[in-house]
Amino acid sequence: MARRTAEALPLDESVRREVYFFGLYRLLEAALLALIFFGPESALFGTPRLPQLGAAVTLFYLPASLALMLWAHQGRALRWYVLVGTAVDIGVATLAAHAHPAAASGIAMMLLFNVGSASLLLPLRYGMSAAMLAAAALLGEYIWNRVMDPGAAQPFAERLMFAVSYGAFAGLTWLLGRQMRTQQALAARRGAEVADMAALNELIIRRMRTGVLLVDANRQIRMVNEAALLLLGQSGRDMSGSDLAQVSPPLAERLAAWRRDHDPDHPPLALGDDQIEVLPRFVQLMASSQSTLVFLDDASVLSRRAESLTLAAMGRFSASLAHEIRNPLAAISYATQLLEESREIGDADRRLLQIVHQQCQRTNGIVESVLSLARRERANPEHVDLAQFVRRFVEDYRQVLPEDNGSLKATGPSKPVPAMVDPRHLQQVLTVLVQNALTHGYLPGQAPRVSVNVHVLDGAPVIDVLDRGPGIPAGVLTQLFRPFFTTSETGTGLGLYIARELCHANQASLDYVGAAGGGGCFRVTLSAPQGLLTG
Repeated sequence: MARRTAEALPLDESVRREVYFFGLYRLLEAALLALIFFGPESALFGTPRLPQLGAAVTLFYLPASLALMLWAHQGRALRWYVLVGTAVDIGVATLAAHAHPAAASGIAMMLLFNVGSASLLLPLRYGMSAAMLAAAALLGEYIWNRVMDPGAAQPFAERLMFAVSYGAFAGLTWLLGRQMRTQQALAARRGAEVADMAALNELIIRRMRTGVLLVDANRQIRMVNEAALLLLGQSGRDMSGSDLAQVSPPLAERLAAWRRDHDPDHPPLALGDDQIEVLPRFVQLMASSQSTLVFLDDASVLSRRAESLTLAAMGRFSASLAHEIRNPLAAISYATQLLEESREIGDADRRLLQIVHQQCQRTNGIVESVLSLARRERANPEHVDLAQFVRRFVEDYRQVLPEDNGSLKATGPSKPVPAMVDPRHLQQVLTVLVQNALTHGYLPGQAPRVSVNVHVLDGAPVIDVLDRGPGIPAGVLTQLFRPFFTTSETGTGLGLYIARELCHANQASLDYVGAAGGGGCFRVTLSAPQGLLTG
């Protein structure tokens, strides 16, 4: 791993900086040698023994240092650059020390840094090789001096200590370099992991369905995700750095109030051009920071979640209640049958008993439908003649409808209108629609007039329940089939919801279409037998 790092063609920023300083130090060495051999105060360093050799070495070292500097600037072949540069440094230092014995100790001292730099940048074997080469050159120069001038006073111990220092310093700098490279690699991995986590967190925040804003102490938006932009009516815009008071004054006021009182109990706000109801929540980012995280929850989503939970509870409750109703209903039906068999009952009373028995059966069908809806059971569609079914339904309903409570009639073609539907479900749907029409579908001072019309529209069998009332306001239409929505003080808001769910279970649709001549019209569009079979 170390060899691959050393031989890599491109240099990373940290290694490039170290090589740059190494080159600067080499230029400083060349400048000092020029000062020793050519400076006006060269006498302060003593008299060179071989001035011509010293001048030649200096004149070679200055351009060589510049050339090595340019080589390092290219950022290629680190190993060869350091090896060649160190060899040049050792050769120049050896010749300069031989040419100027009085400055030999200082030159040997400067060479210590060159050896350490080579060991810092290269693997251990190269660093120790440079140290051994420098030590050998220093000892060789000592032997050369003894041969050339046996009377020269140059202590051997000094050269030996420098040789040992080269090896020790090379080992220490190699350990330092290895530790440095390990720390740099670890820092690079940690930095990459942190960058990946930051990118992942940003992606998660931006894709969250809950709106998120980061607002600083000066109400400047530092971060905002796509959901928040949508809720604020600023979709597609870059709001970073914008003033929250300009983007959404009501939200800025709510934030200021929260920072002042820290009271989380506030009603929803209407934000954006669409006036979407949003419930803001505020969280202080850190105890020592004035930045605040603002979470924007769509109140309609929260409402739907609450409705789902309520419906689940209501489903369980309805199933339990339906079971409790079936027992007394079965007893009433059985008692009615026994009374019908009695000979002491007159014809008029017997007709009333038949009505009671029929309504018991009808109520039992409704209970079965509620149980099926609660258990999410599939419908059992049958071939039904809608025209005949609606006529029979209207006749049965009239028997329990007092004359002063309005009129109910069935209209439609005399020929059969075939459809595929669960009769029990259709019975309950029509009961809900007719009951609603008789209760709400009339003008003040007039009696309710409701008609159930069967016809075919675009090849599909359709049942229209029409009334002569004021109709339904446009602002209510979007919530008409939502559970628990009602405009009546005595209503539960579940009738139309259950009716639509039963229609969906039968691959049918229930819609409010209004009436051309005034009044209201609820339309049940069913599946034709051939359409159901082919679909």
